[in-house]
Amino acid sequence: MKSIRKTALIIGVFSFFVLGSISYAKEKTEPVDYVNPYMGNISHLLFPTYPTVHLPNGMLRVYPERKDFTSDLCHGLPIAVTSHRGASAFNLSPVCGLNEGISSVQDYSYDREKISPYHYQVYLDENNILVDFAPSYQSGIYTFTYEGVANSQIILNTRNGYLFVDNEGIGGCQYLDDKTTIYLFMESDCEAISKGGLQNGIMNSACQRVDGENAAMVFDYGSCKKITLRYGISFISIEQAKKNLRREIHTYDIDKVAETGRKIWNETLGKIEIKGGTDDQKVIFYTSLYRTYERMINISEDGSYYSAFDNQIHMDGGIPFYTDDWIWDTYRAVHPLRILIEPEKERAMVSSFIRMAQQSPNGWMPTFPEITGDSHRMNGNHAVATIWDAYCKGITDIDLEQAYKACKGAITEKTLLPWQKGPLTELDSFYQQYGYFPALHPGEEETCLGVHSFERRQAISVMLGNCYDNWCLAQIAHTFGYNDEYEQFMKIAYSYRNVYNAETGFFHPRDNKGDFIYPFDYRFSGGMGARDYYGENNGWIYRWDVQHNPADLIALMGGREKFIDNLNQTFREPIGEAKFSFYSHLPDHTGNVGQFSMANEPCLHIPYLYNYAGQPWMTQKRIRSLMKQWFRNDLMGVPGDEDGGGMSAFVVFSAMGFYPVTPGSPTYNIGSPLFNHVRIALGNGKTFEIIAENCSDENKYIQSAMLNGKPWNKPWFEHKDIMKGGKLELVMGNKANRLWGAALEAAPPSAEPLASTSH
Repeated sequence: MKSIRKTALIIGVFSFFVLGSISYAKEKTEPVDYVNPYMGNISHLLFPTYPTVHLPNGMLRVYPERKDFTSDLCHGLPIAVTSHRGASAFNLSPVCGLNEGISSVQDYSYDREKISPYHYQVYLDENNILVDFAPSYQSGIYTFTYEGVANSQIILNTRNGYLFVDNEGIGGCQYLDDKTTIYLFMESDCEAISKGGLQNGIMNSACQRVDGENAAMVFDYGSCKKITLRYGISFISIEQAKKNLRREIHTYDIDKVAETGRKIWNETLGKIEIKGGTDDQKVIFYTSLYRTYERMINISEDGSYYSAFDNQIHMDGGIPFYTDDWIWDTYRAVHPLRILIEPEKERAMVSSFIRMAQQSPNGWMPTFPEITGDSHRMNGNHAVATIWDAYCKGITDIDLEQAYKACKGAITEKTLLPWQKGPLTELDSFYQQYGYFPALHPGEEETCLGVHSFERRQAISVMLGNCYDNWCLAQIAHTFGYNDEYEQFMKIAYSYRNVYNAETGFFHPRDNKGDFIYPFDYRFSGGMGARDYYGENNGWIYRWDVQHNPADLIALMGGREKFIDNLNQTFREPIGEAKFSFYSHLPDHTGNVGQFSMANEPCLHIPYLYNYAGQPWMTQKRIRSLMKQWFRNDLMGVPGDEDGGGMSAFVVFSAMGFYPVTPGSPTYNIGSPLFNHVRIALGNGKTFEIIAENCSDENKYIQSAMLNGKPWNKPWFEHKDIMKGGKLELVMGNKANRLWGAALEAAPPSAEPLASTSH
């Protein structure tokens, strides 16, 4: 989770807000009827979810632009979003009768707001204007119904660009930065009686083009009381925006566009069918599934796309180009989910990563690709996990050799320092020589110029993430028979051992002399966000950040019993001070159960770790408790930053009853399903079913299991077990069967053993 404002772009982002959960006019009968975009719109501390209106992975996204959910004003009306958490690139403002001194973007009081994934409606109550909106993939349509007696007018604003009118319609652009531009073409079903630029708050009919900051044009439709605008967007040109519109929307009937969107969403969400459970559980499930489709977005336009990685327009060669991905979050569960239900999309996304690297000056795999390029947020180079996970699960029609070179460059040639994109620093060289990333003592002055002033070194989290990335890279090297490089990367994959403090059982920062830093508090040390040593979470969370090798972590902790004790204590250890003090320096660490944080992605795999130590029943208990405590069908129903599907995919997997603890391993851990019957359309024409007999809130424990018709006594299964069509049958009960899946040989697989890796 990112506790910062992300760059965003909204071509006409609606600024509306709502004071409660959406009320459905019709009975919930199809998957999209269960989606509640308002779920989580009030955050527990940092960023909320956004009620986004869009088609699955569509380039055009819209949501209300308002300060927060409780704001009673919206700032203009939307046109499109290219990332979360930002302001609109263009704004529409309907007005009745212009007054002198009017601003180019209006603030509106509003009421009767209704949002579904494919339709937005709001009533501007002080202006007596009803607004309707429906999206397509690269275009959208608005209808404004005016109740006033004065002339009906619309103001169109661009924050930094130009707008003009010609015989075909309205054109314009906004400059997102010095290399990326978003273009607009718009037309109406009504002929304006006058049009002109808005200058000094007054409409100038002689002005047919405006340029610069907050440039705006006004269209006066006279006595017309119902006006429909349809528009296209593009990252290539205004002409291409026009083509995108003409290709997708052929009507001024907004209901037809909305109905098309509804059908698309039902087909998409219907890839996973659920039976049983409560209505609220179904809402939570399908809302979470909907949120996994907010990114990446397909920006191919008639076979071409603009790449901010080299500022060029490319042909896509029949494979759509996707961008806008916070891989630090999404590698964990969003991409693995897509491998199951959208394999062709995932193939295109992985191919897009490879193209991004080829188009970049250094040839490095991106870490945080956005519309404007690689913003390199957070730490780690987890694209390698996404690529290897896809390949080892059967998506092999990609250029793995090119991917390997780009991932290798990102991991071995680029600094590991968070929020930096540059060559190796002295800290990276130290790590390569001595096998750990050196940390500073509290109050010690920073010596490395490359360290971000706020994000700090994050010495332990950077190192643990790099260990996992190297394990994934080693698997690719092994595929090609690069044995020397395989051994090299596997050695680094085990280097977490060099910062393990056997006396405390935690990963503990060491200084450049090799000494552990003392005094040390695994709850509070590290300053804001614990960033001196960890990242957004404290030492209790990063204690478990060895996704590729839980078996070795069990060994380091002294065996299964001690591992379980430590795991349990994570959920039981008090936060240690008043909440206002705790969250003042760990604001991302919300959704607490003891020191565990349900609100931050590095925590998502932790409740499944009981499976590795002989207590699958505790995974079942923890998952059910966490889901019930922190994910609810209400405005505060998400415990922290959702991050474009990162947390929602955890909900989808966990509700179905399994989870990919280690992306890059073609295996899944079994948890405790919420539903009696789940049917997953796998994207290859086959289906995987999970049947949970007697499943209920009380009956959360697995009594026995069958996999593909055979008795199954392991708390995990392989990808190959389900991809030809499979069925997992569970018998559930209200008391734990402590023998099921508990045998030593039943544990999920971990990284292959390595004799010695100490430096």
